[in-house]
Amino acid sequence: MSGRGKVVQGPRRLRRQACAAALVLCGTLALTACNGDDGSGAGAAGTTPGASPATPSATAAPSAASGAPAPSASAASSKKPAPTATTAAKPKPPAPGPTCAPKDPVSPNEIAVYRYTPEGGAYSLIVKQGHWGCAVAGGATPFVTVGEETFIPIAEDAKISAHDPILPTSVNKPITTHELTSWLETHPNKGLVFHYNVNHAGVIDTLGQEEYTS
Repeated sequence: MSGRGKVVQGPRRLRRQACAAALVLCGTLALTACNGDDGSGAGAAGTTPGASPATPSATAAPSAASGAPAPSASAASSKKPAPTATTAAKPKPPAPGPTCAPKDPVSPNEIAVYRYTPEGGAYSLIVKQGHWGCAVAGGATPFVTVGEETFIPIAEDAKISAHDPILPTSVNKPITTHELTSWLETHPNKGLVFHYNVNHAGVIDTLGQEEYTS
């Protein structure tokens, strides 16, 4: 009886193995059908493996190796050039030199009048001799005095002409000897310059204030 049982079990084991193999085959076929043998399934899911990546567009920014793009013409023209040595401030011209030639140390007929004195019964002007110098800053021409003060008598009826500051005018007008001495008494040491002339006795008979004084 034991031997018969072994014979019966052999065919059953074979049938089980055959069924298992059939199930495995069916499973394999089913998986193959789901994945799509013709590749359509893979195309639906996405890009197939091994496909080349998309190439960058022509408008992509230049790489670092190619350098930055050149500035536009409008941007370049708006930039001002840097100052150069030629645009530096020019040096100031030298101050002008003397505008007149050297003159005689003493003018023979011009004096600077400072005061007066009535000593001796006659009027005498206290003066200094000198000459006109060269123009200074502002255009003024000074009368350069030399030596010490001296006395020159003036006639009571001398012909005298004067302007400012003795008179409120810029044009010479006649005045008397008394008017002149009165002004000198209240305005001493002004040094106004006069052109003068003396008579045969050495007395001033003509006295005219110079228009250009220091």
